[in-house]
Amino acid sequence: MRSLFDHAREKLLKDEQPLAARMRPRTLDEYIGQEHILAPGRLLRRAIQADQLSSLLFYGPPGTGKTTLASVIANTTSSFFVTLNAVMAGIADLREITQAAQRRLGEFQQRTILFIDEVHRWNKAQQDALLPWVENGTVILIGATTENPYFTVNRALVSRSRIFQLKPLQESDIQAIIRQALLDPERGYGQLQTEIAPAALEHLAGVANGDARAALNALELAVETTAPDAAGCIRITLEVAEESIQRRAVLYDREGDYHFDTISAFIKSMRGSDPDATLYWLAKMVYAGEDPRFIFRRMVIFASEDIGQADPQALPFVIAAAESFDRIGLPEGHYPLAHAALYCATAPKSNSVMGFFDALKLVGEEREGEVPNHLRDASRDKEGFGHGVVYQYPHAYRDHWVAQQYLPTALQGKIFYEPGEIGYEKKLAESIRQRRELQLAALLEKEGQLAPPEILSFSPADKNSERWLARAVEAQSNILGNLREHLFGKVALQRHELVLDLSGDSAVFTWEALRQTPEGGLWSLVRSQPAAQLLREQSQNLPDLRRPAILIGEPQELPVLLAAQKQDTVRFDAIVGRNILCSSQDRTGLAAILAALLTSAGRLCLLENIPRRGQRLSEFLPEKQDEWRRQLQAAEEKIYCDSQDPYLAWDENTLLEELSQNTTLTWQMEVLSFHREQIISAAQLQHWFAERNGSYADRLRRAGLSQQDVLRLRDSLPVGRLLPWNSTIAVLFGRTSK
Repeated sequence: MRSLFDHAREKLLKDEQPLAARMRPRTLDEYIGQEHILAPGRLLRRAIQADQLSSLLFYGPPGTGKTTLASVIANTTSSFFVTLNAVMAGIADLREITQAAQRRLGEFQQRTILFIDEVHRWNKAQQDALLPWVENGTVILIGATTENPYFTVNRALVSRSRIFQLKPLQESDIQAIIRQALLDPERGYGQLQTEIAPAALEHLAGVANGDARAALNALELAVETTAPDAAGCIRITLEVAEESIQRRAVLYDREGDYHFDTISAFIKSMRGSDPDATLYWLAKMVYAGEDPRFIFRRMVIFASEDIGQADPQALPFVIAAAESFDRIGLPEGHYPLAHAALYCATAPKSNSVMGFFDALKLVGEEREGEVPNHLRDASRDKEGFGHGVVYQYPHAYRDHWVAQQYLPTALQGKIFYEPGEIGYEKKLAESIRQRRELQLAALLEKEGQLAPPEILSFSPADKNSERWLARAVEAQSNILGNLREHLFGKVALQRHELVLDLSGDSAVFTWEALRQTPEGGLWSLVRSQPAAQLLREQSQNLPDLRRPAILIGEPQELPVLLAAQKQDTVRFDAIVGRNILCSSQDRTGLAAILAALLTSAGRLCLLENIPRRGQRLSEFLPEKQDEWRRQLQAAEEKIYCDSQDPYLAWDENTLLEELSQNTTLTWQMEVLSFHREQIISAAQLQHWFAERNGSYADRLRRAGLSQQDVLRLRDSLPVGRLLPWNSTIAVLFGRTSK
């Protein structure tokens, strides 16, 4: 039985909680940041709102909101929510929780969600003890970890969980969190009269380095230690903010992911002959307290592995620098440390020493080679997070160098090293300048990013869904399949992204988009209720959260359709469609509507048949009817050049000119020509020659053909025969302007 003392103690603890704990969001609407997994329409948000959670692992640096997200789920779900901290809990606690969960499920049909903070702290035996209860559904696991789950969580648990990677918060997110704390009268400082200078706000957000907890702790210190002025206002100036948070916290540990990722980036920057990135990663390790002797050991290896015979003096130079460091210590030891790193980065490269391993392979009959890495260590998480997927090995390129990203994206173009004009460095100056120019050119060509985007989520394979989606995708014709492959190659979807398919009636893109976004989601636009019902029936084999959300209407009605479903805040990472613009009278206006539905990094990719480059019916007339054929050709060309006809009188040039008026998107276009065989059916003939305004027959009459000539054409076409058919398609790719 709880006593008055228990109640008083809990109230005291609640009142004395740090600001960061008090300001922890209680609902999804209060949660700031992590838009890639929690923006409206995303899979995780839908799962939380629908209370249909499966086992989850949240992975990310401290202060990014992992525990906070778990508490939001606790406040939202109807399931019984239990929290454990892996540092203090063990198998006995787990046994007690699972026994209670079994009783709860049997007696009340209530599920149990078990949140384990710092799940990586549990050893293999403890994690193994959890596995059967996750597998049989007794508990739904939500684990939070700052360590890479592919390294620290049992493979069996990883394979049964969706993994969502949380990234360091943006400075704008941190600023919003600070403002929220200053205005909240219940949990923050809204009951006080406070004022924060813009420069102080920027400083707190910048130095926090993506950690909301660090920013709130600094804000709390600033407010609590600043006396009110004569007007009773607590003014947080830049000076106060600098005193509250003086040193940027660097995410780094001596045994975990940040250690391995940073040393990996350091080595690859030296291998890529980038002295600027080399100095940056070296400075990050030194700043974070890495042992310089460890760095020297890696450079000794590098001197033989990557420089080798190209500069035989590299190995003795690095060893001499290491010995110098041991003699003089810190801080002066930073000179030989940086000197050795610059030597390795600027030295000519050769991997001829690898010939030893070829010989070793023959002797030991090695079965498989190394998997190449990018800047991040990808030992066990390539499939999940995509680390190292497209690392370009410099030794495979001419002069053992290739333009790729080594510095962080925000520091591209930053120069830390300027070679001198005398001695050995004089020979380096020109090659370094040329390489920097090539890197800059590659950066511009690839729209500001030389490295591929990181995969931010993962889910276990759903074999039934994958088999069904694979069959649905393969059911398309060869030409449609090629077009679909081309479009998705352009869009380059990530697993967590939200997609809008404008061509849901044909479902030509629907199933492939679903297959590529298992932790994201798909919205599908159809034109009629029967088409919507068909799509619902086709997706019955998929789990509820994987099925497409269906909108019924026309593309220009999308804002109204989304608002009607109270989803007007949904923004899409990619919008795809086929023959959307060619059926619109206002292509520029429709493109603007679609652009407004994209995220800040959104892409719009459309396949559009170009009518002016399409098949002409006059080409199917017998050659002996030359005069009649020429008359028909003239009428058809008149149709496709009629400026008053918005549906047919355009080509790729006029289309790109129209779309360029939309300044929110930057456009690219490809033109593809296809040749296939097609049968003219009786139904198709009836459609072309129907007695209605806008039919092809009606357009021919307006182009000067008599009714008798139109009927003559209809009767001359070879219905039911296999005919060569030409078509030209514009592949339009628009990206949100930055």
